[in-house]
Amino acid sequence: MMNMKKVYMFLANGFEDVEALIPLDVLRRGGVDVKTVSITGSLVAESAHGVRVEADLMFETADVEDADLLMLPGGMPGASNLNDHEGVKEALLAQAQAGKLVSAICAAPLVLGGLGLLKGKRATCYPGFEETLTGAEYTAELVTVDGNIVTGEGPAAAFPYAYTLLAMLTDELTARGVAEGMRYVHLMEG
Repeated sequence: MMNMKKVYMFLANGFEDVEALIPLDVLRRGGVDVKTVSITGSLVAESAHGVRVEADLMFETADVEDADLLMLPGGMPGASNLNDHEGVKEALLAQAQAGKLVSAICAAPLVLGGLGLLKGKRATCYPGFEETLTGAEYTAELVTVDGNIVTGEGPAAAFPYAYTLLAMLTDELTARGVAEGMRYVHLMEG
């Protein structure tokens, strides 16, 4: 049995609900240890649509150095709030420089673009944020994987984005099994 993979998802006020909760749900169903990390100064983060979520950890007490994946949900102003957090940016740089997985969806790839992590890479984002993908080739795909960087387009991409990450952290069989159980495969092939 392989070691359980560790994932940390950063939650800022204004995060996009489904881009946080769908990947969280899918990864946990697949046996991945996902911890939500609030950067708001309290355990509670409020979504773009006013849903209050209590995170597992506060940034100030989280040690994310053992992460297999660091995740950024999108949404506005959530993505801007993530981008304004120096600690989050330092963690992302260290993770990427170690060759470990980093993912961002919707508006959140702007954080990766600002850090220079997308230079020479293929990436996607919510339409209108293309110019924030500094140095990247914009794909307009639902999900784009380039090396250790995974980007997603927007709310509707939350499921394919989550299953892609689950397959990368575990294996295709696990991801397919979770997708089948959630009736996702049926949806896509229907």
